[in-house]
Amino acid sequence: MKKISIFVLALLSCFATYAQHNVRSFFDDMGIVNLETQELKESSDTLVSVFHRADDVVWSRVVYRIIDMRFKQNYQLYTPVSAEDPMYSSLFRTMLRAIEQGMPVYEKSTTVGDIRPYFINVSPMPKDVIPTVLNTDRTGELGDGNIATSEYMLLNYNAKTDKMTFNGYSYNGFVRNQLKFMIQEIIFFDRHYSRLFSKVLAIAPMNTDNANIYEGMPVMDALYGQILFWVVYDDFRPYMAQQYVTPRGNDSKRVTFDDFFALKKYSSYVVGVNNVYSRMVPELADTYEEIQREQRRIETELLNVEQDLWEY
Repeated sequence: MKKISIFVLALLSCFATYAQHNVRSFFDDMGIVNLETQELKESSDTLVSVFHRADDVVWSRVVYRIIDMRFKQNYQLYTPVSAEDPMYSSLFRTMLRAIEQGMPVYEKSTTVGDIRPYFINVSPMPKDVIPTVLNTDRTGELGDGNIATSEYMLLNYNAKTDKMTFNGYSYNGFVRNQLKFMIQEIIFFDRHYSRLFSKVLAIAPMNTDNANIYEGMPVMDALYGQILFWVVYDDFRPYMAQQYVTPRGNDSKRVTFDDFFALKKYSSYVVGVNNVYSRMVPELADTYEEIQREQRRIETELLNVEQDLWEY
């Protein structure tokens, strides 16, 4: 009996030791806060998405929104402004890092005023073109014109090594005007789950430098001019899942950019929806007040869809 008791105690001790080793400590071996860097990299390869059967989606609508980082709720997407912060990164810097590592980038539409992205039967932007899109020299001279060495390009591309590298020389001046992102989102009702879902399909950084050149332009042309390029959101997600958002008020409760978007912690406003006229909100209204009224009407309509489908 005594031997059995000793064996049970030894077994329990082993389990306790195993459990202790598998519980992540808030502090690492050096006594500083453990940021789960390795765990984030591993989890980014196993991102889970809810499966939706095409037959179960009985209603859907594509919406275009702008995330303005001057809104208080979006400050975390803009900070830190520094490109080389060792712990955190802004959404735009995270996007540049993803492009460095090979994330595909797509050109905006060739039709002025058309803000919609096109991915079907369209090839990603060639690597030697990407640096010219991220040009900070608004005179159009491109510095020395060399995509491998120009200090005016946020990313340099070396064709011999086939590598993209970040160039921080003009970064701080550029991000002062990199204040918006446009997203293409789909909202849909899945009858299997009996609820509304939303999913970001694509995201585009917008730069408002030299805003005076847009004065007098139609609103859609101005928005089109500010879009740099488009990225497929699911291509960007693994990189977003590896980067923490700057904490806001509680340093021990950190979320990644992927969590931030999944939980819809950002604020945005509607600029358009797919419709039979292929026209966006600014094209359907003449004054700022009318635009706001149309935006509120669309938001209310989207909120009422679930209730209307339940009644149906």
